[in-house]
Amino acid sequence: MTYTEISFDIKVIVKPVFLENESDVITGKYVYAYFITIENLGQEPVKLLNRYWHIADSTGDVYEIEGEGVIGRQPVIGPGKSHSYNSYCVLKSMAGKMKGYYLMQRDNGERVKVNIPEFHLRSHLLN
Repeated sequence: MTYTEISFDIKVIVKPVFLENESDVITGKYVYAYFITIENLGQEPVKLLNRYWHIADSTGDVYEIEGEGVIGRQPVIGPGKSHSYNSYCVLKSMAGKMKGYYLMQRDNGERVKVNIPEFHLRSHLLN
């Protein structure tokens, strides 16, 4: 399943995947990858400055992560262009969810918070 949200002419598409081979049910380690594409639907370039994540698992644990760029980069995304990357998170349960935002800056210096749609992390072991 993919999740999509558009804010400030920036489209964020997320596809989460459960990584069974990296996970360990016995120790309670559930690994999820997520693949993200950020598309600039606007008329001017934007630079991705920072990211913020709010991660919750079904045990009630909540994690907040903030930092510069994504995967060590602060990409500039031109009009009609996109930037894709993937990353992962580890939960203590078979289900959870993530949401957040990117802080981006336009050429004129204006900064906007671009929403990352809330997406669900669910192990197929729950089925």
